Amino acid sequence: MPTHQAVQIHSAGGSLELAAVETRAPARDEVRIAVTACGICGTDRAFVHGGFPNISWPLTPGHEIAGNIAELGAGVEDFAVGERVAVGWFGGCCYRCDQCRKGQFIHCENGKVPSWHYPGGYAESVTVPASALARIPDGLTDVEAAPMGCAGVTTYNALRHTKALPGDRVAVLGVGGLGHLAIQFARAMGFETIAINRGTAKAEDARKLGAHHYVGSTSGDVAEAMRALGGAAVVLATAGNSQAMADTVGGLSPQGELVTLGVTPDPLPISPVQLISPGLRIVGHPSGTAKDVEDTMHFAVMAGVRAWVEELPLAQAAQGYAALEEGRAHYRTVLTM
Repeated sequence: MPTHQAVQIHSAGGSLELAAVETRAPARDEVRIAVTACGICGTDRAFVHGGFPNISWPLTPGHEIAGNIAELGAGVEDFAVGERVAVGWFGGCCYRCDQCRKGQFIHCENGKVPSWHYPGGYAESVTVPASALARIPDGLTDVEAAPMGCAGVTTYNALRHTKALPGDRVAVLGVGGLGHLAIQFARAMGFETIAINRGTAKAEDARKLGAHHYVGSTSGDVAEAMRALGGAAVVLATAGNSQAMADTVGGLSPQGELVTLGVTPDPLPISPVQLISPGLRIVGHPSGTAKDVEDTMHFAVMAGVRAWVEELPLAQAAQGYAALEEGRAHYRTVLTM
């Protein structure tokens, strides 16, 4: 059987090891991708530590995948060998369940995520459902496209589904892997953009990314600072910190929205009295479908939005992941094959 190089983890919390694994040919309605780039995402930590139900070991992480179609399974007619494609957190849907029949493909009852339901993109080859494929536009390299499948689509798709209009103020909580893209997207969409982060270390980066204002969350009352700027129609909370999210609520304008993207199991310390009089909304937002990923990439090309990326070869995946675990990672690290 043909083989390829892939990173494997053999048990929860185990080490990332490069191994030769069997290359699986695509079944019906699947394609095999020759991977050229795969982003390292903060959510990979949960997979490495067994934080999702029904994980199969050994596990190959990676859900920010870019590459070229190498092989088509039976029934795949809309894609061709050699096409450049991306696969993100949305790793395929069934088209048959009630949610798919409603057009809510992101909520598919049988939905798949790379690395969870099939081996992910820390590998030279992945085999995926054709429903997961997003075409990469000519204006993006594969390395630039890879982070758009999760970090990019999550922030862009969240912003375009808020009630904010160009000229409104939008605050981005967290200047990290998601937040540095959210700031760029918010600026490009015409929002007066407020970046919020701990301390002042990222103030200069936030302004380079396009933020009009910077609020250091450790130097005073965040909500008060937001009100001094006129309040925000939307807070896009990319930092996985419930208290930090709650601290922004008082800075929302009437009818404002707190959109939660940063993942944390901790309860939000927010009381109904904070929400009722100003008519505020708290919204959870999942990433986006393959079409949403395509939309994200096309907008990124038009607006000049790019992830700030550090590239590492696949053989250094363990080092790249360790930097994420230890809080030393660049805004986005992308493995190249």
